[in-house]
Amino acid sequence: MTFRRVFKGSSPEFIEISVREDSDLASYEIRQLDEDAGASPFQVSAGLRSKMFDLAAELKHFQGQDLDVHRKIAYLGEKTFHWDCGAEVHEAKFNYTMNAAASQLLQIFEGLTRQQENADLISRRMKYDRLGVNDALLQFESDLNRSLLPEPKRLLPMLEQIAGDPKFVDIARQRARSLAERIRHQG
Repeated sequence: MTFRRVFKGSSPEFIEISVREDSDLASYEIRQLDEDAGASPFQVSAGLRSKMFDLAAELKHFQGQDLDVHRKIAYLGEKTFHWDCGAEVHEAKFNYTMNAAASQLLQIFEGLTRQQENADLISRRMKYDRLGVNDALLQFESDLNRSLLPEPKRLLPMLEQIAGDPKFVDIARQRARSLAERIRHQG
């Protein structure tokens, strides 16, 4: 199953996430349209994948689904749910939907996008801008506070690395420790 959002003029302009029902390994591509294409791997837990595929089944794997609200509202980018299982291929495109199952699935995919954007930002800062790590952690914390991230525990190894590495400023190490502890206690 694949989710794609194309929204020229936004940041990012292109998002594509592909998830397999039978594997933790998924792929994501988050970029501007004029940047080189190229997907990167990431992990999605069995529990979250099961919820996603249950929602897709509720939506008849997007076969013959008209998810768009068909009202004059702001343009929010073209979103596509794509199902590909052997000879069975379906997709549904929409700008905005009021379908409950589609909204839940969209929220999960958008959450995975935010989570990967946070992971990529923290990783880049760890490598190239150690003083900027705290700002990246603040962004992650803000998304965590708003419950936007479906699997924040995926970032625990990064947080633990920051917390234990004296190369990073003390405030970033303390924030990383605090966030890691909070995520562990959330479940």
